[in-house]
Order: sequence, then C-alpha cells, then structure tokens
Amino acid sequence: MPKFFVTSEDIHQEEIKITGKDVNHIKNVLRKKIGEELTICNQDLSTDYLCKIIRMQEDSIQCHIIKQLDTNSEANIKVSIFQGLPKADKMEWVIQKAVELGVYDITPIEMKRCVVKLTDKDKIKKLQRWQKIAEVAAKQSGRNRIPSINKIESIKNICNLCSDYDIVIVAYENEKENKLKYELQKLKHLPTEDFKIAVLIGPEGGIDASEIQLLKEKEAKIVTLGNRILRTETVALNVLSIIMYELEI
Repeated sequence: MPKFFVTSEDIHQEEIKITGKDVNHIKNVLRKKIGEELTICNQDLSTDYLCKIIRMQEDSIQCHIIKQLDTNSEANIKVSIFQGLPKADKMEWVIQKAVELGVYDITPIEMKRCVVKLTDKDKIKKLQRWQKIAEVAAKQSGRNRIPSINKIESIKNICNLCSDYDIVIVAYENEKENKLKYELQKLKHLPTEDFKIAVLIGPEGGIDASEIQLLKEKEAKIVTLGNRILRTETVALNVLSIIMYELEI
C-alpha cells in the first residue's frame, strides 16, 4: 500500500488531513473512495498510521486513524552523504537509490574537480527537483521520513561540519592501505543508536589532494574501496550498502 506523508500539524485528535499534490494522486491515480484505507506517516515522529478515508473534498482528504502501525523502517544509524556534484542526471540517481537504501540526508558539494558549475538560480531549481525525487523514493520504499537534500555547500564549509559526526569517511582513489572495512570494524563495539556517519565522495574527476589535506586536518578517515576505480554515482551506493550491512541492527 502506498504511503503518504504529513506533519504533526495535519493531525487533530483521531483525524489526519491530507492536502497538496497527494490529493490528486489518491483521487485520480489510486482512485480511492470514501471508506477505503491509506497508510499515512507523520514524518515529524516517523510514525505510521492505518487510516480510513471519511471525507473527500476538491483540495483535501480527511482520514480517520484506525490504528498506529509498528512499521519503523529507519536505520538505527544516521548516514549522511556528501556528494561532489556530478554531471548530467547522476545526482538524481544517487539521491533516488541512496534514499531507498536508508540514507539520512544528502548534501551536494562544489569541489575543485567538479565539471558542473551552477548559478544561484540553477541551484534553487535543482534542489527543488532533488527534494521531490527524495520524497518519491521515500514513499516507494516505505520510509518513515523523507531525507533532506541540503543546500549545495563548499568543501570548506563541509570541513567545518566534520565535528558534528562521530566519523567522517572519505573514499579516495589514491589511498592504498586503509580499507573501509578497517574503519567499520573499529565501530562495531560502539553503541550505534543515533550514531552519525558522514561519507564524502568526489565528483567524476576525483578529490583534489589539497581537499584531502583539509579533510585530514579535520580527522576524516581516508579509505580505499579496493583496486577498481568506481564511478562517482556508484561509490555512494556501494559505501552506504556496506555500512548498513555491517552496522545496522
């Protein structure tokens, strides 16, 4: 059953009000009628409810809460991806699949070797589209929250954020010794509840040596993913899958 997201403001006593673009989807795509059921998630609390449609208006749908569902699909660890801006629609692919795999949030980064150069106007349009892709992916994969696609940052600003995470992992093709599994093995004995991991990935041209130095100064862990060079859009999904396999309860 498709899931629809609301906020706490949309819930009053035992009823939930759905507005916006979901109204058209429920009416004209799913062709739901009064008396039929929907799964609705309060994204503020990551709580799912089984609901019954009781009123349908032109711009809103009113639902009665039948019961709260025990269907939390969120990981016990919070993995954030810092993705160097890639070309074409690769960012859309990264966002869609990373949301399906359980990413907490994604921050695009402007880096020295990024080919893509966006104007302020382009950035606004891109962020709106990327957030929409995250929302659709969250609904399709049964997430209990919609991951945020944060504003595009510079590598300098990202370095200043490193202290907000328990560990920052940087995938770097010129690193030959320190493997991802070594860093994850160090974390296995730690409590993972609300553990915050950041993964930084370069664009198509890779990460510049000067950027690696900045990240090392902030105690980021520089790792190799093996002898094969992966495409930038593959790295995030590879690392995220490994982290979830090793650390998610």
